[in-house]
Amino acid sequence: MTSTTSDNNFSVLKAAWVIAFVTVLSKLAGFVRDMVLANYYGATLVSDAYFYACQIPSLAIIILGGVGGPFHSSVVAVFSKLIPNVKEKPSEVANKLYNTFLTVSFIFFFILAILCFVFADKIIGAIISGGSQELISLATLHFKIMIPILVIGGIIGIYYGLLICYNEFSIPSLSPMILSLVVILMVVGVHNDKTGVVLATATTVGALCQLLIQLPKIIKFGFKLRPNLDVVNNPHFKSICELLFPAILSSTIGQVHIYIDMFFASSLREGAWTSVVFANRIFQFPVGILVTAFLVPLFPIFSRMVEEKNFDGIRTYFNKGVGVLFFGAIPIIIGILILGQDGIRLVFERGAFNSDAVFMVTQALWFLSFSILPYVFRDSITRVYYSFNDSATPFVIAACSILLKIGANIVLVDKLNLGIAGITASTSLVTLFNAVMLGLLISRKIKLDYKVLFKNFFKMVLAGVITYFVCLEVANLFNTAVALPKYVFEGIKIAIVGTVCLAVYIGLNLLFKMDYTTELFKKFSRKG
Repeated sequence: MTSTTSDNNFSVLKAAWVIAFVTVLSKLAGFVRDMVLANYYGATLVSDAYFYACQIPSLAIIILGGVGGPFHSSVVAVFSKLIPNVKEKPSEVANKLYNTFLTVSFIFFFILAILCFVFADKIIGAIISGGSQELISLATLHFKIMIPILVIGGIIGIYYGLLICYNEFSIPSLSPMILSLVVILMVVGVHNDKTGVVLATATTVGALCQLLIQLPKIIKFGFKLRPNLDVVNNPHFKSICELLFPAILSSTIGQVHIYIDMFFASSLREGAWTSVVFANRIFQFPVGILVTAFLVPLFPIFSRMVEEKNFDGIRTYFNKGVGVLFFGAIPIIIGILILGQDGIRLVFERGAFNSDAVFMVTQALWFLSFSILPYVFRDSITRVYYSFNDSATPFVIAACSILLKIGANIVLVDKLNLGIAGITASTSLVTLFNAVMLGLLISRKIKLDYKVLFKNFFKMVLAGVITYFVCLEVANLFNTAVALPKYVFEGIKIAIVGTVCLAVYIGLNLLFKMDYTTELFKKFSRKG
């Protein structure tokens, strides 16, 4: 374990802080983008059309190409073993593999983009079959404008992976901000985009800029563009494909879950799908920062430890990584349940985004918040599978969850009439199923020390339950005792209850002698 960390020549905790900082900046830009979209488009037919049309391009730019996506994960798993010294230029083998992967990816997605453009109306019609013809036509137009993102997304994922292999964490975490800034500038600049065409165009331009910002670093590392199709008898390319294809299928199955939700949402009230999308965006703001900050630097370490057969090191790093994620996730859940509606009202309630839209998004977010704990566990343990070059098991589990997703939506949305809340509640159930199955089946690769992990977890949960009721009492007291202008009221309430939440939660974990809190407290005490 010691040799692995020294070879990497960086501290995981230090890297996590850097990634967290730049991810916060990127997420804030995304948050401002969402505020702009809410202000100009609200929860309307135009916004629904854009978010429906955006699902396939999002699969390319965020899920396939993003940090933690199949392309990024496959590149890290294979190239981290081909780049033992990040201070040296890549070997001829690494350079050739880079060009082979880049060439094959470009050809595949270029053909896919052409097919999607030709059959755009049929694809969108199948996705939102329950929607009006006006909605389908507008979504088809948006989709055609954003189709180039299919080509851009996979290449971004390859570049992300190479950057991470060279311990360059800031650009992968910060570059999504470019897309957000382009969208903000173009939408605000045009101002009266009544059809959403400017929004769709801005998304495509932003994705291209996100790709271009990474090129200088890739060139600096020593990778040279020499397209080739050396795919026969190439063991390293074979290793990438063995990881990539099941991982892509897993991500595609995740997208199938979204299409299932879109189908059920299209039969609900106008703005339903927009509300689910905004709830997911808000959910990803804190959770995405947590997961990205800790798992991005850990993943190449896992891969190198598997190469060295350092299984004790994997167990130690896994427990600490997941433990820190659990520790950070619990106060986020408390904050969403108690302050979610206040925060959404403070940030979004203006322009076309009215109080009705606030409630729809809040309702979706409340039920989605229960997926945070299984979400961080699932994403963490998936990295361990990838480190063992196994992306097939996560794929099979994800495939099995499709029936669960359909059944849960039928029961919660149609039978129990929970509407928007039923859609996000079913997402939480599916996430829990995936996390449990991945946690059980990992024993075929490595025996993880769950006893220590969950001993600390139960201490956190106990501290979280007590903290929830303390914060709920403080929030109720504030509601009845304070009279201020709306936005001032919401801001002060969030600040006070949030401070109380952190103080009580951290204090209780120290009192219960929860390992990770004690370690962090000792580290900060020594620095002080």
